[in-house]
Amino acid sequence: MSTGPNIEVISQPDEEFLKEKGVFSWGTWGCEAGSFPWSYAENESCYLLAGKVTVTPDDGRPAVTFGKGDFVTFPEGMSCQWDVAEAVQKHFKFF
Repeated sequence: MSTGPNIEVISQPDEEFLKEKGVFSWGTWGCEAGSFPWSYAENESCYLLAGKVTVTPDDGRPAVTFGKGDFVTFPEGMSCQWDVAEAVQKHFKFF
């Protein structure tokens, strides 16, 4: 049973959206293909520079698949499984 907000994906936002968010001044993070559990202590927004991922929340919220050029927001308090099909590089910001 779902216990909170879903993962939000904005597919291929335009340059103006990204500049308004300040994405290109955020930190960067990357990982190779693989699978791992993750829990969000805070909200996180990220913009994928490379890769393809499916994230499956542990509590029954819908899984999402996203990739290069997508802007994604993960809700605080969510635990999930990251299944990385293609190596990821992303800008990210916790809030």
